[in-house]
Formats: sequence, structure tokens, C-alpha cells
Amino acid sequence: MRFYLQKILFYLIAFWAALTLNFLIPRMMPGDPVSIIVMKMAAAGQTITPQTRHAISVQLGGIGEGSLISQYWQYLGSLIHGDLGVSIANYPVKVTTILQGALPWTITLVGLATIIAFVLGISLGILAGWKRGSFLDNLIPVVTFFQAVPYFWLALILLLFFSRTWQIFPFAQGYDTVAWPIIVPGWNWPFIKSAVYHGALPAATIVLSSIAGWMLGMRNMMVSTLSEDYILTAEAKGLTPRRVRIVYAARNAVLPSLSGFAISLGFVVAGSIVMETVFSYPGIGFQLWKAVSNNDYPLMQGTFLVISVAVLAANLLVDLMLGLIDPRTRARA
Repeated sequence: MRFYLQKILFYLIAFWAALTLNFLIPRMMPGDPVSIIVMKMAAAGQTITPQTRHAISVQLGGIGEGSLISQYWQYLGSLIHGDLGVSIANYPVKVTTILQGALPWTITLVGLATIIAFVLGISLGILAGWKRGSFLDNLIPVVTFFQAVPYFWLALILLLFFSRTWQIFPFAQGYDTVAWPIIVPGWNWPFIKSAVYHGALPAATIVLSSIAGWMLGMRNMMVSTLSEDYILTAEAKGLTPRRVRIVYAARNAVLPSLSGFAISLGFVVAGSIVMETVFSYPGIGFQLWKAVSNNDYPLMQGTFLVISVAVLAANLLVDLMLGLIDPRTRARA
């Protein structure tokens, strides 16, 4: 119980630190979000009064209004009510509305692709480590080539061949927006089929670029674990090779990979910014890129907060899970 309480307390402190940094960083950056909106309104011919400027500042979370401490308390109060402010680039659309529309795309595509890459990489790594010198083991340097290739370059190569040259897959968007009859997003077969079709190339980019890392890491851990005394003892007992491989070797070798998977799973919420930008995929990474391009501080702040919470939550869950899988973790606490 002490182990779990320590972990929960640590992540609560880390969560508070993330909230505080998320509050301070936009206010330390050059530029004034309120002035940006005021200039846009003035360029559109609208009359700007001090009351207008104050109202915009309140909508953006009180940036520039009062002391830093008062802004901090107002920021925390807004978070409690689920208010992340108003997007500058999409004014007066709320940040929560934009994030709610982008998160399902990223979680579905990047989440499933990350899980597929992890499961395939770990499974192939177990077999490669168990049968050293086999064809699968010798295939690792070839697979590692895709990890060494720059992420955006791999995405562009897939686009060139499978979208432009052979025209097998579409090259942009999350679903077909020009089809007739019009596809309505939701749990209906035309939309699901179109979303899967448009997400094939982005998902392939993620899997190809990350599967080698999981495979190589698991293979090396398997080789190291197979030299342990308890593996020799298990074999001396006459246990089947499958039981030794899975229960004794793979179960212990996979522990470091689980920690890495927690970080990867947490960053699923961030999406792959490069991948989503190349494919114009309407996920959270694409929204973050647009926010940075347009100096949209509230949207950047909301995106960073969601990413931080996702990473902390994923690491907490894996730490608790490791405590259940490996009793030695609890003993060291």
C-alpha cells in the first residue's frame, strides 16, 4: 500500500507542476494574445473600446489583467470548470471545442497504430531473442532502417508511391469530404470505411517507424534474460520451451519496454505532429501546429495541458501495473 500511495502522491505533485508551468510559459512568451485579437477586429472595421479589450482578456483567461497571482487563481478556477479559454485563430470558438473535435481522431489513429507497433515489435523481439541467429534475428538491421529514416521523409515517400504514383490511398484529410452522398461523421459504416481508408497511410508511417525500436529492445532484453540462473533452473525442471519463453523469459524481459510504452502511449494524445501535418490529418498534432503558426496561445496552452495529463496518467497506470507484475518494484519502495 505504501508503494501505491507514494506513486500517487508523486504524480499529484507532478500534475500540479505541469499546471503551473502551463500557466507561466504562455505569459513568458513574447506577444500579447489580447492585442492580436484587437488588431484583427480593428482590421475588420470594428470599434475597439477599453471595455471590449477587457472582455476579450476575460475570455482568454484574464491574460494581462491584474497581478500574476490573481491570474493564477483565475486560471485554476477556469480549469476546475473545464474552461481552457478561447482560441485566437478560431475566435470566438472555445479551445475545449477544438480539442474535443481533434482528440478522437488522434486517439483512434495514433493509439491503435502505437499499440499495433508495440505488440508486433515485442512479439517479434521475443522470437528473435529466443532463436538467435535465425532469419528473424538477421532481419532486425533491415527493419531498423525504417526507424533511421526521418519521420516526415518516410511519410512523403509513402504519399509519393501509394497516393500519387499508384493512387491506392488518399493523400489528405481524415475522411472523404467531397463524396456524394455527403458523409456524416459518426458511428455509421460510410464514415468508418472512409476514415479507415484515409488513415491507412498515416498508420503505416507510425508502425514502420516505431516497430524496429520495440523489436530491437525486446530482442536484447531477451538475450540478457536468457543468461539468468532462473532460466537455467526452469529448463532443468523440465518445463516446456514455450512456458520458459513466455512465463520466465519474456515476462521479465518486457518490463523495461512497458515503461517505454507508457511514455509512447501518453504521447498518443499529442499525436505525431509531423505525420498529421504531412497528411493534413485533423488530429491534435495538426491543431498544435496551426496554433504555433498563428500564435494561438490559449490553444497551445490547452494542448500542452492535455498532453501533460495524458503522459502523467499513462506513466501512473504503468507504474501501478509494474508493481503488480514485479514484486521487486514494491520491495524497493
